[in-house]
Amino acid sequence: MTDSQTAAQRIAQLRSELDAHNYRYYVLDEPSVPDAEYDRLFRELKALEEEHPDLVSAESPTQRVGGAAAAAFGEVRHEVPMLSLGNAFEEQDLLDFDRRVREGLADQLPAGDLFGGGAEVEYSCEPKLDGLAVSLLYENGRLTRGATRGDGSTGEDISANVRTVRNIPLRLQGEGWPAVLEVRGEVYMSKAGFDALNARQMESGGKTFANPRNAAAGSLRQLDPKITASRPLEFCAYGFGRVEGGSLPDTQVGILEAFKAWGVPISRELKRVQGVAGCQAYYADIGERRDSLAYEIDGVVFKVNRIDFQRELGFRAREPRWAVAHKFPAREELTELLDVEFQVGRTGAVTPVARLKPVQVAGVTVSNATLHNMDEVARLGLMIGDTVIIRRAGDVIPQVMQVVSERRPADARPVRVPEHCPVCGSQVERTQLVKRAKGRESVSEGAIYRCVGRLFCQAQLKQSIIHFVSRRAMDIDGLGDKIVEQLVDKGLVKSPADLFTLTYEQVVELEGFADLSTRNLLSAIADSRRPSLARFIYALGIPDVGEETAKLLARALGSLARIERALPEVLTYLPDVGAEVAYEIHNFFADEHNRKVIEQLLDETHGIALQEEGELAAEFAACATLADFIAKLDIAGIAATGAKKLAESAGDLEGIVALSQDWLTLSVSKALNEKAKQSLRDYFADPQRVARARAIEAQLREFGMHWQSERKVAEGLPLAGQTWVLTGTLEAMSRDVAKDKLESLGAKVAGSVSAKTHCVVAGPGAGSKLAKAQELGVAVMDEEGLLALLAAHGLSA
Repeated sequence: MTDSQTAAQRIAQLRSELDAHNYRYYVLDEPSVPDAEYDRLFRELKALEEEHPDLVSAESPTQRVGGAAAAAFGEVRHEVPMLSLGNAFEEQDLLDFDRRVREGLADQLPAGDLFGGGAEVEYSCEPKLDGLAVSLLYENGRLTRGATRGDGSTGEDISANVRTVRNIPLRLQGEGWPAVLEVRGEVYMSKAGFDALNARQMESGGKTFANPRNAAAGSLRQLDPKITASRPLEFCAYGFGRVEGGSLPDTQVGILEAFKAWGVPISRELKRVQGVAGCQAYYADIGERRDSLAYEIDGVVFKVNRIDFQRELGFRAREPRWAVAHKFPAREELTELLDVEFQVGRTGAVTPVARLKPVQVAGVTVSNATLHNMDEVARLGLMIGDTVIIRRAGDVIPQVMQVVSERRPADARPVRVPEHCPVCGSQVERTQLVKRAKGRESVSEGAIYRCVGRLFCQAQLKQSIIHFVSRRAMDIDGLGDKIVEQLVDKGLVKSPADLFTLTYEQVVELEGFADLSTRNLLSAIADSRRPSLARFIYALGIPDVGEETAKLLARALGSLARIERALPEVLTYLPDVGAEVAYEIHNFFADEHNRKVIEQLLDETHGIALQEEGELAAEFAACATLADFIAKLDIAGIAATGAKKLAESAGDLEGIVALSQDWLTLSVSKALNEKAKQSLRDYFADPQRVARARAIEAQLREFGMHWQSERKVAEGLPLAGQTWVLTGTLEAMSRDVAKDKLESLGAKVAGSVSAKTHCVVAGPGAGSKLAKAQELGVAVMDEEGLLALLAAHGLSA
């Protein structure tokens, strides 16, 4: 077989594969490979066609754009073709583009200087949005048609759908626009909008989207415009097509600024620069700020700014010679799943981790990726040996996004959870979810598998100790992961309490320790013996109890003794503590081993002395009402309204119990309907339920939360009820210190921004949180403003 025949076969294979990918990407909105893989195939085809020009055909993907229009939509013929852009992947590609531009404009540009420096070309710069290219036709200022790019010559008529995109003007503003104006741009979805859409889809049991681009494309190409209208789509203009009955400015930037004046949205990052050096600086700047932008981008677009220069340079078969897309390193790549291993965490959770054939993603070699849990493995349909798409964005742990099912090998193996712990050999059991509602319990399988070995399992013991000594917990400086591993492996530490009986002789023998480092570690352990109640609760590692919940428990109940004895029903009176978390807290303190460790920590030998213990917080005094109490019993058929009527008629718990046992009186009561009356009677016919209700009431009374308890006057805190968010770098103090000071003024400091956020404090390097705050219209304060606020309330940095 000749080289020409081999090239022809490979070209045919590449064309077929690219056509299939184009169809999935542009028509089905279900791409099966990442952009980087598509680009590699395209470049290979283009190189082969350049070597064998006699094999080039008009049907080749290199000669056209995208895919055919979907039959479900009407066709739109683009009078001015909607071409795609050439790509620059390396800096040299950009330099070559600039060189070709200057060579093509040699007769138009002024001569270079005596030292050989050529004249610079002015470029327009803007981020390359990752969405769906569309055309908007305005006739006499009114939007008359919307179309997709399709194959560049023919697109789909999506007029009804584009009219639902809220920032697309249905009528141009101002004056001076041409009688016929075709605006071209990108319909996309912001990161916040994408997250919100997927959350709604999950709640309703609908299909979730892999990324904002797929979500935008799938939303815009709905046959029902009402669905499109419900999606958080946005539009950004980047160019023009057909123009009649008027003229546009003579530069790319000038045209886009005119669009803005006429009410058409353009990129806020639009910038005019001189020469390729200006392009390089812009690319670097946007690259650094990429994660802080409110939307996904995959590169930067550079265009020769002067329109007459654009006309002079002209077009190739599928792309203009006057524009290029300088791509960022790929964040998605294809690789092979070599195996799935299972790691054991501090709570015993056995978690699958993907072991991958090493691959470069966004400049980093990736060989492992998170799989979250077995439900995620099932959702992906993952098998060992599969080709998978992995994604890495910013500092986020690489994640398996999708299986390329058509590449599955014949010997692919299913992923199975080990029956025994890979660390200690104990049984691995699937967690059960217990849902309590209307006086009944239902049990279902959870997504988590756990090793039952508890602290017998070295992995759980090590992770528990690492969490216990961490900075936000007991804050024992110098006890890093490797030192904890040595202490556990040598049998010196078998529970957190053992840390406080370590001797000089034991520590100095550890690898890496000498006299000074040993004394420093023992000193740090001694200094940690006076933690706040909140830190201590967090350090215990109660499942589902993070730092904020630990602070709430400490502030609300005031003492370890109350927290230890609190019934789950009583805990649900605290804000943001649901039934499942309440039972986790209660079960933790009911466990005999946990009680023993806590007793050891607090005895004279180990010497932990809790700080900031006190009385029940004032706002929780007499916080329970009889109606709330009845509703929380979850009696079938008795919700808030029925509970309120029952409380008014019966007066107290004993009156309710008596009423439930007096059928004659109950039957004529107007507080409840017949079904609810029977439910009340059945509920309190069980002596155990009566006893439980009385125990809950007794504890509410003991804690001072009972409806008959004495109310207290809560001292007003200036930021009470406000939610603040910290982002970026603070220079005068750490973010942890700033958080503590804001909380001392009554604020809740959250980790994410929402419409309910009162204020965001943004330091240098602030990223997506700042972008989301600006998008939602949340107040933003810099560090200088924070310092002034703290000083006004008597707090220094």
